[in-house]
Amino acid sequence: MNYRVTHTTTYTYGDPVAVCHNQVHLTPREGRRVKCPSHRLTIRPTPAHAVHRRDYFGNLVHWFSIEENHRRLTITATSRVRVFPPEYSEDAPSPSWEAVRDSLRDGTADNWLEAVQFTFESAAIPLSDELADYARPSFPPGRPILQGVRELTSRLYTDFEYDPRATEVTTPTLQAFAMKRGVCQDFAHIEIACLRSLGLAARYVSGYLRTVAAPRDGCGAADPSRPAPGEVPLVGADQSHAWLSVFCGPLGWLEFDPTNDTMCSLDHIMLAWGREYSDVAPIKGVFLGGGAQSHTVAVDVQPLEGKRDEGDEG
Repeated sequence: MNYRVTHTTTYTYGDPVAVCHNQVHLTPREGRRVKCPSHRLTIRPTPAHAVHRRDYFGNLVHWFSIEENHRRLTITATSRVRVFPPEYSEDAPSPSWEAVRDSLRDGTADNWLEAVQFTFESAAIPLSDELADYARPSFPPGRPILQGVRELTSRLYTDFEYDPRATEVTTPTLQAFAMKRGVCQDFAHIEIACLRSLGLAARYVSGYLRTVAAPRDGCGAADPSRPAPGEVPLVGADQSHAWLSVFCGPLGWLEFDPTNDTMCSLDHIMLAWGREYSDVAPIKGVFLGGGAQSHTVAVDVQPLEGKRDEGDEG
């Protein structure tokens, strides 16, 4: 599936900003499921300094500085992306979850060093007996890991309510878990915490979700009053999104979306992965001056069905 993705963030300030330094994760991450033939980052005002490199996790990160007075900052990322289906379906055979857990503990897992780092807690994602107890019914003895993760994903979708007013970007994961409310970031953090609390490896994924029907919740759930699945998507209906990737032993890393109760496929476009949201925030930075500020974000994910991108094979 081919897409054109445009992500525009605009900051407006009441007083002039004299200088700002920013870091952005807005380049789609290439891998088995995603290829990015072209990407362009446009920043206004034009930065005085701009560099890019790979971060610790292998994501492409851009840094830039603006050293002139400005009351408005606009960052636009435009990408052409090709997305492939996952190699395994949710009913594919997989090893037991205990076998995967034990291979991480004893160091025998394939790509062990890459995977084991995602079994530990991080600043925003704690390990917790309470979270392990919530996850455990989905992981009885001997259950294949793929089945267990899929059921846990469905339980989170059923038990938790999407509520953008309930949490903020800094809301602790355990607080969102106790309220059983939040947004895609919270749901991803909670499921990751549940899996890590059982000794499994899970990482946070940021990206985009193509929505066919207009989203009720900003993260892909369809509103019955809007066009039905299969109809033309609404321009501007798409948003930044978050989900998780789980290490499934010899099957490698597979992606799950608890906000929408699904295993990720052609509609999910990965930007970056890390331990938690703070590792891969789309934009973060510091500035001097500015007074009162506001910002808007607009994301368009447009399918290019029937069209060929540069770099596509025949």
